[in-house]
Amino acid sequence: MGLGAWYERRIMPKLITCACSQGQVMKRRKAVVPLAAGDVFELGCGGGINHEFYDPAAITSYAGIDPHEGLLDSARAAARNKGWAADLRQGRGEAIPFADSSFDCVVCTFTLCSVDDPARVMSELRRILRPGGQMLFLEHGRAPDAGVRRWQERIEPLWKRMAGGCHLSRPIATALSGAGFAVETLGEGYTPKAPQFAGWMEWGIARKPG
Repeated sequence: MGLGAWYERRIMPKLITCACSQGQVMKRRKAVVPLAAGDVFELGCGGGINHEFYDPAAITSYAGIDPHEGLLDSARAAARNKGWAADLRQGRGEAIPFADSSFDCVVCTFTLCSVDDPARVMSELRRILRPGGQMLFLEHGRAPDAGVRRWQERIEPLWKRMAGGCHLSRPIATALSGAGFAVETLGEGYTPKAPQFAGWMEWGIARKPG
């Protein structure tokens, strides 16, 4: 196993899980994830970080995908600890292995930043959602301030290599609107105590017309 493969398999998942479970990040997850209801699909479910915030009484079924098998093991353990059935599969957002109109709700937290083809992923999310279904999103991305954006663009090439393909400068709500969702922004802002180049976040509801 080469150094790059070793880092991606052993170190990178732990770094990402740690970064994505800090106090302020968890506070924002708590504002978004409990809104999930009905048949729920989670994109990038690896690690199982969101499980503690789901309300089982509101959820009919739960499924998810993640490309990283090691992170999926953690997600499956989190589902067992919660005591609920979960259909968790290895896969990528560009080719979601579920049928059209399978879900009432998609949950997507800190995932669109790292997919290979965001437009294709958002098309797939629309495909698996039922008419009138909603996507709950919490993402970091392109900052509104020009000075911060310049730093994001400078740092991004190295950042992607260290953080599993994570992009710093991708737009969030505007990209979802462009993909045909009706977006209701619930909040946005820089994360306290985080470097601004990595700290701009937006969260809300993106609805599929129906």
